[in-house]
Amino acid sequence: MPTDSPEATLADMAHILDHCRTVAVVGLSPKPHRDSYAVSRYMQAQGWHVIPINPNASRILGETCYPSLQEAARHHRIDLVNVFRNSADVPPVVEDAIAIGAQAVWLQMGIFHNAAAQQARQAGLRVVQGKCLMVEHRRHALAG
Repeated sequence: MPTDSPEATLADMAHILDHCRTVAVVGLSPKPHRDSYAVSRYMQAQGWHVIPINPNASRILGETCYPSLQEAARHHRIDLVNVFRNSADVPPVVEDAIAIGAQAVWLQMGIFHNAAAQQARQAGLRVVQGKCLMVEHRRHALAG
């Protein structure tokens, strides 16, 4: 479970939802029945630029796939890194997010890594753990 305070999480979510529009999705699946695909398709429909990070695919949702965040960052400025990977896989993703100058890291539902989250915050990134970007976007839009 996260050690983040609810207030910090709410502030980070609001900032991300208000200011980020280019999202690299680490672990985006080409399979339409997967959550990563549904969430990314929804974010595209809301006008966000989705950049798939998947070394085993060439295109997903009409976008060119990149094998890594580092490679994607050579072609795009990335605001947010949305993670659909196991919690144990989070630290190198956070290290890459810091290295490419992303503003924020979002760990989807069920994904938590407090040490990596703390590392991201210390580097100046905003962090959300264990929440769905699509659900929170809808909630934010209704509240706004």
